[in-house]
Amino acid sequence: MTNLADLTATALSDAFAAGALSPVEVMEAVLDRVDRLEPLLHATYALDGDGALAAARLSEERWRKGAALGPLDGLPVTLKELIATRGMPKPMGTAAVELTPQPEDAPITARLREAGAIAFTKTTVPDYGMLSSGLSSFHPLTLNPWDLSRNPGGSSAGAGAAAAAGYGPLHVGTDIGGSVRLPAGWCGVFGFKPNNGRIPIDPPYMGRSAGPMTRTVDDAALLMTVISRPDARDFMSLPPADLPWRNLAGDVRGLRFGLMLDAGCGSPTEPEVAEAVTAAARLFEQAGAVVEPMAPFVTPEMFDGFDHFFRMRFWAETKDLPQDRYRKILPYIRAWVEPAAAYDAMTVYSGFSGLMAIREQGVRASQAYDYILSPVAPMPAFAAELPSPNNDPARPFDHIGFTMPFNMTEQPASSINCGYTATGLPIGLQIVGRRFDDLGVLRVSRWFEDARGPQRPWSELAELLEGSLQGRGS
Repeated sequence: MTNLADLTATALSDAFAAGALSPVEVMEAVLDRVDRLEPLLHATYALDGDGALAAARLSEERWRKGAALGPLDGLPVTLKELIATRGMPKPMGTAAVELTPQPEDAPITARLREAGAIAFTKTTVPDYGMLSSGLSSFHPLTLNPWDLSRNPGGSSAGAGAAAAAGYGPLHVGTDIGGSVRLPAGWCGVFGFKPNNGRIPIDPPYMGRSAGPMTRTVDDAALLMTVISRPDARDFMSLPPADLPWRNLAGDVRGLRFGLMLDAGCGSPTEPEVAEAVTAAARLFEQAGAVVEPMAPFVTPEMFDGFDHFFRMRFWAETKDLPQDRYRKILPYIRAWVEPAAAYDAMTVYSGFSGLMAIREQGVRASQAYDYILSPVAPMPAFAAELPSPNNDPARPFDHIGFTMPFNMTEQPASSINCGYTATGLPIGLQIVGRRFDDLGVLRVSRWFEDARGPQRPWSELAELLEGSLQGRGS
């Protein structure tokens, strides 16, 4: 019998509406799952079990009276630590930040609260969200549920681990270079970075977006119905659009796909990853789609420009911290950022120009295709204790060559599992649409979810984790 913590959001919502399940019993099952697995995974921060159960009782009463606030009412959801909740500190994953309660809910938190969803915990991030890793100077090391010796990725590290481990069905991450898609890919779940500005965030910034991390495409679409609602605080958001998020029926016959296996920058794609993505592309071909090799559009110079610009941005944000606090930031991050102190204006301007070139070339290259297929990352999940796959603070972004460009172009992109390594690690397929085609990316992702064939069942992951618990004497 399926554990209630493993049921999809769509199934739970239907069960609440039919009176077959109660939000209280579901929240109890989720809290029990978290309590059991957190000693292994370290994916959460500031979990509020008592508050969650109180909210679940109120939701139960609303459903019983036929007064539910919508389909998300009573559903458990986790929020990435960088998404503010009123009255709760936001440590930013680092011991360098003072723990000050936040004055108001972020847009995503506010929309979920209005919809009756129960945001019962935050999920962990690395220092300032600056790593694709579960390594943090504030939190214990977050681990990948599929292999506890491996990293879940980041910066939505806890969200990826929580989604895979079944800490409820709905999770929200943020993404400025791949921080939703990378942990989704490495943890074998679905991640969706919508067109920038589709989900209001505060504060907005160039390339920054937020998105769902779930076990199914349908659940991500359900979450989008709420978190994409407008909020005036995001001065970079798109005009409100009442999209039919849950209408995911579609076919790929006749669509044109570009297959990009070389990012043109950063680390080369490892053979197992390339093979899995190529096999996925063949499924599209067999269904009547046109799939053509696609040349990379990012040059090493553009890629280095991203590094230089964001290195200077982070230096500007941290250089005036008191030394006792600055020294608490992870040494790897300090080693990366400190060379920016010697940058001149031309270096920074050239870096920004590189970002604009990525934007121009990426949008131009995408016009030849309806969608782009690529790896999410060029390698599978790396060693848990490392801050990045190459462990080189001079080249910390070499693994984001496939994901980061589509933050700069603002195109919607998803990560969906497309296979496994010989040792059983998930491999993520990235599906990218043209600008504003969020719904198309979800529909193609939903098609592939059906077409890809049997996956390693979540029950197998549960058995792996149970074995690890028994090995530790739990």
